[in-house]
Amino acid sequence: MACANCKIRAQYDKSPKSLIGRIWRFHINFCPGWKNYLKNLSEEERIAIKEKYNLK
Repeated sequence: MACANCKIRAQYDKSPKSLIGRIWRFHINFCPGWKNYLKNLSEEERIAIKEKYNLK
């Protein structure tokens, strides 16, 4: 999926407080592609992603 290799997500990982990083973090709150990406992950991967990005 595109979310796994997203350049903007990589920017967030590199520098979460950058403008691009903050935009990506805001964007994933409503992005249907991101929600679908999470749904297709295994339970362990989903938990790891949620902890990494402090998601509910």
